[in-house]
Amino acid sequence: MNIRNSAGAIAFAAAAVLAGQANADDRVYAGFPVTVKGYTGSKTSSVSYTGQIARHVLHDSLKKLAGKGNGSANADLKAQLTAYFSGEDAGRAIIAPVSKGGFKVSPANVDDLSKGKNIAGKTYKGAVTGWPNAMTGPEVVAFWIDKASSAKGGVDAANGYNYPQLISKFILGAMAYNQVVDVYLDENLGADKKPNDKPYSEGAAYTGKEHSWDEAFGYFGTPAHTMSLTAAEVYAIAKQDEKVFAKADRNGNGVVDLYTEMVFGPAYYAAGFDKGGAGTSYLHTITGAFLDGRQLLTDANGAALSAAQRETLRGYAAVIEENWQAVLAEAVFKYAGSVYKDAAALNKALDAGEDTAKLLDNYIKHWGEMKGFALALQTGRTNLGETAVRLNRLIGFGPVMPNSSQVVDVDSAGNYVKGEATGLGEYMVHMLKVQKLMLDSFGVKARNNDALADLGDLSKKLGSGSSAEND
Repeated sequence: MNIRNSAGAIAFAAAAVLAGQANADDRVYAGFPVTVKGYTGSKTSSVSYTGQIARHVLHDSLKKLAGKGNGSANADLKAQLTAYFSGEDAGRAIIAPVSKGGFKVSPANVDDLSKGKNIAGKTYKGAVTGWPNAMTGPEVVAFWIDKASSAKGGVDAANGYNYPQLISKFILGAMAYNQVVDVYLDENLGADKKPNDKPYSEGAAYTGKEHSWDEAFGYFGTPAHTMSLTAAEVYAIAKQDEKVFAKADRNGNGVVDLYTEMVFGPAYYAAGFDKGGAGTSYLHTITGAFLDGRQLLTDANGAALSAAQRETLRGYAAVIEENWQAVLAEAVFKYAGSVYKDAAALNKALDAGEDTAKLLDNYIKHWGEMKGFALALQTGRTNLGETAVRLNRLIGFGPVMPNSSQVVDVDSAGNYVKGEATGLGEYMVHMLKVQKLMLDSFGVKARNNDALADLGDLSKKLGSGSSAEND
């Protein structure tokens, strides 16, 4: 699916990708000089995106906390979850990521990155049509937080929800992706919005456009020196693999700085697909476009951007948006394949009368990842229209459970309402149709967990029942 309805923009994107790859080994997103006219402060660099990294660690901490439930109502846990989602109070410790073995990270507190930040204020405010009752993005997360606080390990095995996965994957889109493609690299690129010939705020060392661009880069969550790293190394940094610690610790001070050297969700998934050898380069293409755009702003030297400069900047933004959207689509494709395989394994175990507890845990986890990313994909700048309708209908509000039940609604008291589905076999067909939808609509290339070769045979085996054919 083309992001910008312009052949010229897509051609520009392709050219920018090639240019980014050509000098990909020596550029760092740091040290861009102060260009604000009349600046009298002491700063020598205009780069700043600490608020975005603070929100990344809030997200990682929230995901960790969401799995701490003991199976009973827990007001204290709910309050803590809420503090990391919508609170702004001082003193919140970074729960994740933290030092692990020889992989030391710093700092240890959210305030040491940026004060007064939360996730809720930067979460997609539109209606989430893939969830009951047309809740807004913040309302959906708050609903899940409430459920997670009383679910054992954050998992509702009866209804099929893994709340840490749902919360995390949705926020990666509803906060990071949405803010970048629908705010910082969209409306903020207008001629009269965040002008480049004025400081972002009084006394700031960066212009309006410079800071907006930096904030967008921060939401991607990649190290400043990504261009000198391989996708496999970036992926390993996110996993805190001690073998790549020296690669992560660019300044050699013995710790990985969460601000400039760590990897967070969006970049982690981009790297994950790239390292698989399918020929994708999402990570370096997105990072390269950010660097190209930042260099353009530096070269403007504190002057208002011309129409031609803004058009070039929008071209870089199109590269970022198209590739980031593709990463989300790749994630939906991957986890639809996982759910398909899990459902097949569950069916086989049920037929054999074997224990299904572990298989069900995997099924629910992978469904949460798929559903979270499917909802995240719908929080971008453009309305996905029929694609979103089909995606939401194929996946449903909850997974089809082994007893063929499925959540179909949420009542006024917040309780799940279940209906009868046609079974795991036909839901497997739906998962393959989700994969085909991601291929047809977004042209996914990595295609992890590709099971599309099974679609024809499985459809024939199940016959032409209405559920199997209902997109």
